[in-house]
Amino acid sequence: MPWVDLVTLLAVFEFLGMAWLVGKARVRHRVHAPATTGNEHFERWFRVQQNTLETLIMFLPALWIAAHYWPPGWMALLGLVYVIGRVVYAIGYVRDPRTRGVGYYLSIVPVVVLAALGLVGCVRDLL
Repeated sequence: MPWVDLVTLLAVFEFLGMAWLVGKARVRHRVHAPATTGNEHFERWFRVQQNTLETLIMFLPALWIAAHYWPPGWMALLGLVYVIGRVVYAIGYVRDPRTRGVGYYLSIVPVVVLAALGLVGCVRDLL
C-alpha cells in the first residue's frame, strides 16, 4: 500500500499548496479575512481551494476502500489521475473559469470509479 499512501500524501500536500496560494492571492488582491469576495482573481483561487476540498473528502475514502479490495498499485494510479486533474482544474479555473471542465472531469471520474470499485469489492466480500 505504499503507493496508495504516497498518492494520499500528494493529495494532502496539493491541498496545502492550494491553501497557501489562496493566502497569497488574499494578500495580493487585498481581500482581508474573513472576506471571501471582493476581487474576481482572489475568488477564483478561493473557489479552486473550496472545490478541491469538496472532492478531497470523497476521494480519500474512495481511494482507501478501493485499494483494500483491488490491487493497490492500480488504485494509486487512478488516484494520481485525480491529483493531476486537480492541477489542471486549478490552472484552467484561475485563467478562465469556463476552461475548468477537463480538469474537473480528470478529478471527478477517478473519484466515481474508485467509489464504485470500493462498493463492488465490499459487496462481493459480503456475499
